[in-house]
Amino acid sequence: MAHNNPSLAPGTGRSSTMLVLYLSLGGLAFAVLQSLVAPAMPTIARDLGVGTGDISWILTAYLLAASVLTPILGRLGDMVGKRRVLIGVLATLAAGTLLAALAPNLTVLIVARVLQGAAGAVMPLSIGIVRDELPRDRVGVTIGLLSAIFGIGAGVGIVAAGPIVENLSWHWLFWLPLTLVVVALLGAIFGMPDSAVRKPGRLDVLGAGILSVSLVALLLAISKGQSWGWASANTIGLLALGVVALAVFVAVELRVREPLIDMRLLAIRGVWTANLVALIFGFAMFGTFVLVPTLLQLPAETGHGFGKSVSEAGLYLLPTTLTMVVFGPLAGMLVRRFGPKLPLFLGAVAVTAAFALPALAHGQMWQIVVSGLLTGAGIGLAFAAMSNAVIEAVPVAQTGEASGVNAIARTIGSSVGTAVIAAIISSHSTPQGLPTDAAFTTGFWACAGVAVLAIAAALAVPSAHRRHEEAVAHGVEDLPPEPPELHLPHPHLPHSHPHLPAKQSRG
Repeated sequence: MAHNNPSLAPGTGRSSTMLVLYLSLGGLAFAVLQSLVAPAMPTIARDLGVGTGDISWILTAYLLAASVLTPILGRLGDMVGKRRVLIGVLATLAAGTLLAALAPNLTVLIVARVLQGAAGAVMPLSIGIVRDELPRDRVGVTIGLLSAIFGIGAGVGIVAAGPIVENLSWHWLFWLPLTLVVVALLGAIFGMPDSAVRKPGRLDVLGAGILSVSLVALLLAISKGQSWGWASANTIGLLALGVVALAVFVAVELRVREPLIDMRLLAIRGVWTANLVALIFGFAMFGTFVLVPTLLQLPAETGHGFGKSVSEAGLYLLPTTLTMVVFGPLAGMLVRRFGPKLPLFLGAVAVTAAFALPALAHGQMWQIVVSGLLTGAGIGLAFAAMSNAVIEAVPVAQTGEASGVNAIARTIGSSVGTAVIAAIISSHSTPQGLPTDAAFTTGFWACAGVAVLAIAAALAVPSAHRRHEEAVAHGVEDLPPEPPELHLPHPHLPHSHPHLPAKQSRG
């Protein structure tokens, strides 16, 4: 394996620590930018002189770019090298963030948000680099940390938006994350080794085009359904187009020689269950990011609001973010000892309880805080475990591809969760436009009901010995199991050496 800097050869403690630091900063910046603008949208709309419907495009554009480009760039990373693609992704994220910070109007800001969303592959690429470069006994915990950072970053964005806008200006929502992106970019250029793990081939341009049409149609319908009307021709037409295009995409991928997404991978139980959990947890996470700040900022005169400012409301989400920090790496340790099924199950149970509590009663602040703690614990456990579940079920050379699909599932879940909860709130409002108490009760129950599905999906995750059998049965086991002298009590780690190139896919 060729490394740019001999002092950064894999296996050294300092190089491993710095590698994880750079990857963490890149993932944190992307996740912060995803949620940071949401609480500040009314302020940005006033400053730019645009309406609520128009300003929502800064969220929609970001989600569309992320969903379309994540699988393409993840596959490209598997083909030409994850570090090389990561550098390009971080450079694009830096350019988009700089442009957003300088944006004089909405059009420029939307273009900037498209560039930022294009960096959605930063997380699957980072997970692939960790799997390639770190000793196998550190892979689970490190992926747990990186996965938790996705949730942490989203929480930090919600918490920090208020104080930044109130004390500086909305432009600083982008100047501050830009520093993280620049450090991560410099680290990728000068402080990361190049992995020899590749899956050479050609990019499936036809498949990429069809998938892009499907995802854009579906996410546009979901994001704009509330404002357009769920029964409108635009919404129904886009939903139909998205579903048909997705069916065509699957048919095409089953026939092409070098598919964008290997459908064999999605048939593996360890993969599709993790993707289902990703979809559900994306819904739940962004559901709470809509419900809790709205409830906290609602005037106390309503009888069910808490009358907090934007900054104060953000602080009440801080416990959620802190518990994600703790439970992400803890999930990695549980994965190493027991496999991903246990932390996935525990995370799903925690999130279900987190929504059931305020659904039953949300009149006291302690109920909101406890719900936040349970949400953070559940997301920290599940995000880390589902990433580990995916990489353990697929060959090393397809890590970026499979992790990219998992990231898309999370993005779509986030979009659906935001749209559904917004629809519930708007349908239970007073003539003055303020949400009623029933809006929050219904919203929390909706999230709890969805979270119950995550428990079922977690129980469907295969056990350690079943994962090995499935991998062999689907032809994705690249290398023989580890030698018996390692005495691994649970053969849940991928049967491949992190520094050896994978064999060519059998296709």
